Amino acid sequence: MKDENGTDHQKSETYSTQKEADRRKKEIEYKMTVGKFEAPKCVRLHELLEEYVKIYGHDKWSVSTYDGNIGVINNYIIPTIGDTKLSSINNHFIEKYYKELLEMPAVKGSRNKAGEEKISAATVNEIHKILRSCFRQAVKWGLMEKNPATDATVPKHKKQEREIWTAEMLMQALGACDNKLLKVAFHLCFTATLRLGELLGLTWDCMDISEEAIAENRSYIINKEVERVSKKAVDDLHSKDIILIFPSMRNNNKTVRVLKTPKTESSIRRVYIPRSVALCLVDLKKEQEEVIEALGSEYQNYNLVMATTFGLPIGDSYLRDKMQKIIDELGLPDVVFHSLRHTSVTYKLKLSGGDIKSVQGDSGHAQADMVTEVYGHIIDEDRRKNAELMENAFYNKENLNPEMAALLTSLAKTMKV
Repeated sequence: MKDENGTDHQKSETYSTQKEADRRKKEIEYKMTVGKFEAPKCVRLHELLEEYVKIYGHDKWSVSTYDGNIGVINNYIIPTIGDTKLSSINNHFIEKYYKELLEMPAVKGSRNKAGEEKISAATVNEIHKILRSCFRQAVKWGLMEKNPATDATVPKHKKQEREIWTAEMLMQALGACDNKLLKVAFHLCFTATLRLGELLGLTWDCMDISEEAIAENRSYIINKEVERVSKKAVDDLHSKDIILIFPSMRNNNKTVRVLKTPKTESSIRRVYIPRSVALCLVDLKKEQEEVIEALGSEYQNYNLVMATTFGLPIGDSYLRDKMQKIIDELGLPDVVFHSLRHTSVTYKLKLSGGDIKSVQGDSGHAQADMVTEVYGHIIDEDRRKNAELMENAFYNKENLNPEMAALLTSLAKTMKV
C-alpha cells in the first residue's frame, strides 16, 4: 500500500483462524488481479461507526439528532456487534441481528425505569436507519462493496395512533384554563400549528402586534426553537446551529437548554394567526413589560414570548404539568402537548376543504405525508357520516324535503322486483 508520498507500506489484517486468513488472502489476490482492491482503513464496525460520526454525523446532524443517534450507537450497536469485522457483515447477518435484538433487554430510561422491557421494533427501525446510512457511506468511501442493510427485512413497526382533542375539547380546556401562559400556548399551538420547541423559541422581534399589523393580519415568523440537549453534543458539534445557550441552574447538569435554528429549512416559515390570538399576545407583552420594569437588571431579557418571571424560557414540563391538571379535572382524553399540533392540522384541513399545501405551509412539514395521513382520517370520518345520512334519509326517511321524498319514492318503485 502506498502512502501520500508514494512510499510502499505493508498493511496487516488479523484473523482468528487460518481458514479465514486463507480466504481473505485469496480474495485480495483476486481483487488485485482485476484492479478492485483497496486496503480498508476500517476493519471492524466500531471503527467504521467512529469515522461515520466524525465525517458524516458532525456535518449532517443537528445537536438533538446527534444526541439521539449517538445514544443508539453507544447503547445498542457497539455493545452488540461493534467488534464484528466489516468483511463478515452481509444481508443475512443484519437480518439475524435485527431478530436477536427483539429478544434483548432495552436500556433503562424514563420509559423503561425497571429495565424489564425488551428492545422494541421501533428501536430496531432506528438502528436500521443508522446502519443503512453508515454502510451507504462505507460503500461511497470504498470501504465496503455493497450495503448489507439496503434489502434487509426490518421488523414491522406500526406507529401507535395517538388520540387527539377535537376543537370542542380544546374549547373546554381553554374555558377551564386560569394560567395565562398555558392559555397563550394553547392558542398559538392550535392556530399557528407550532411544535412545542418552536412555541418556546418565539421571540418578540419576529412578530408585529401593533394595531396596524393586527388589522392587516400580518404574518409571524417561525425561525427558532428551544431544546434541551447534552453538553457533549454541543461541544462535539462546536455549537452548530445554536444561537445561544441559556444559563443552567446547576453546574453539574449534563444537559443545557439552547435557542437554535430549526432542523429543516421547511420549519422556517411565516404563519398567520387570528385577531383574537394576536390580542392575547398584546396582553401578555404588556404584563411582561411591567415585570421587566419592576425587576430591572434581575430580569434576564432574551426577548422570549414564553418567558418565566425572570426572563428564562418556560420549561416544557411546566406546560405539560399544567395541561395534565386540566385533563384530570375535565376528564378529557389524556393527550400529549404535541397532539395540539395534530388538532390544528385536522381543523385547518376541514376549514380549507382539504387544501393540503396551505396546511403544510403552516405546519412546516418537509413532506406532505403527515398532512395527507391526517386528511385520510378526516375523509374516513366524513364517509362514516355519509353512511349515517344514507341510513337516516334513504332507509328511515328522516328529515326529508318534498323533492327528496319524491325522488326516494320513485327509486323505491324501481327497486321493487
